[in-house]
Amino acid sequence: MSESRLPHTGLSDRDAALLDFEASWWQAGGSKDAEIRQRFGLSAPRYYQILNQLLDDPDALAHQPLLVKRLRRLRQSRQESRSARNLRVRATP
Repeated sequence: MSESRLPHTGLSDRDAALLDFEASWWQAGGSKDAEIRQRFGLSAPRYYQILNQLLDDPDALAHQPLLVKRLRRLRQSRQESRSARNLRVRATP
């Protein structure tokens, strides 16, 4: 089954919907995990894997620039924190 692509971005309908959902999930009023399962038929971990991959897609940036930039900053911050923790653990004799 092929996914249709949005003509102006090259994103699939699902990927665009996923980004749109991430930008406004708090308005749904329920559990985010339950909404993910209901709307996309995905487990929460799989949803976040796809979302993380989308952060590196220029079409995702064109579709939701503020969201993608914010999530990239969060991802970078988390990676730096993990690296710092790992370095402290390794440096301890």
